[in-house]
Amino acid sequence: MDQQTRVVHVDIAGQRYAIRSHLDAAYIAELAAYVDAKMQLAARESPAGDSLKIAVLAALNIADECFRARDEDAARRASLTNRARELERVVDLALAAAQPADAGHASPLARTARSF
Repeated sequence: MDQQTRVVHVDIAGQRYAIRSHLDAAYIAELAAYVDAKMQLAARESPAGDSLKIAVLAALNIADECFRARDEDAARRASLTNRARELERVVDLALAAAQPADAGHASPLARTARSF
């Protein structure tokens, strides 16, 4: 990606902003459209609110989405870690069952697989 800083103009809640960034202009426009939609939703929920109040409500909604996504990601990672540990346990049991009665003469491949 090009790391050159550029200025991208976006409209959020009826205001035009010049955003200086190295990010892709289309991505910045997508972010701005998302924030604008959240601002519109907050304005509908609080029609008497001033622009600062609406911006804070929109920011809280976006932060809530971010925190929920982070928590869901952490739960998925924990689930995958637990599944990987269980698979490792099953593989270890299978390798142990496949060992010859005389463990001192186990094949190098079996000894290597157990070391993982």
